[in-house]
Amino acid sequence: MSDTHQHSYQDSFQDSYQICHQYDLSHLNTMALRCVADTAIIIHDADALPKLELGDSWFVLSGGSNVLLPSRLDTTVILPRMMGKRIIDETDEYILLEVMAGENWHELVTHCTHQGWYGLENLALIPGLAGAAPVQNIGAYGVQLEDALECVQVYEWATGEFHTLSRDDCQFRYRHSIFKDEPNRYLITAITLRLHKNPTITRTGYGDLHAHALSLAHDDNREIIRPLDVYQAVIAIRESKLPNPAILPNCGSFFQNPVIPTEQFLALQSSYPTIPSYPVSDDETKVPAGWLIDQSGLKGKGIEPILTHAKQALVLTNHAPLTATQDDIKVAANHIISTVHDKFGITLVREPVWVNADGSYI
Repeated sequence: MSDTHQHSYQDSFQDSYQICHQYDLSHLNTMALRCVADTAIIIHDADALPKLELGDSWFVLSGGSNVLLPSRLDTTVILPRMMGKRIIDETDEYILLEVMAGENWHELVTHCTHQGWYGLENLALIPGLAGAAPVQNIGAYGVQLEDALECVQVYEWATGEFHTLSRDDCQFRYRHSIFKDEPNRYLITAITLRLHKNPTITRTGYGDLHAHALSLAHDDNREIIRPLDVYQAVIAIRESKLPNPAILPNCGSFFQNPVIPTEQFLALQSSYPTIPSYPVSDDETKVPAGWLIDQSGLKGKGIEPILTHAKQALVLTNHAPLTATQDDIKVAANHIISTVHDKFGITLVREPVWVNADGSYI
């Protein structure tokens, strides 16, 4: 459904932005939670940002793929929909590509991979828009956004100025960034990616990705895995395990993969020899949250209408779209957290952003 059909009435329209009231966000979040915003401002051009007159609170909603919305947002919602991408530098080895915040992430990955610009292929089929990617430092199959990010263009609300933040400025770590530490300080207007052109460089060390990608290479009578093989393998794996939010509402991975002391992991391994793991350092080890939930007997279960997915326990699905609420999600999530903690002594941490009625979030 297009933006023009989502609001009750439109107060004003300019080429660079639209202001709408009583704006229905129910179809703009992949968990399909019913939500109406007091006011929504749809941004088509970043130059409009200094013109906006905002109150004391507001909330920026990108693609709606990693948020849990309340039934009502008594504040102004900013919808960045700036479109476009451009090459700002290019050599024989790499390309610098500026991408506006409103671009669809998976379509961007597809475009770049088929253009021969590599580095994003492991991040295929992640829902959402490009502007939200740095907030969560999105990652999948051994790659995080920071691996390909050059810089981020932002608008600072307090000063009314535009800035460029380097990768270091963004303070990236696992599923985290300065944009989560300092919410509503910045609005991301664009990102710049450094992508390489070497078709022999791939990253396939995560899970069963190498086997899937190698099978695709063999189908083409090759022994060398190419980035396009990785792209296609990631899509095939994700589609086999993860539900399409357009069919079964969900917001992707609901829990972060916990990083625990290696000493604790070794103790668990003595009791559960098959527990998967990914070394983070000599002192820390990452374990898959989905495996912990599955081993706790919760795959395909939960507390209705919120259940873990039958094929991937890490994903919480909404079986009552436009009826289920944040409270339903809290009850189901707390049940899963307590069950896993009782069995393994590990406390799972929620990944999607929890939005309050005033626009604040955690």
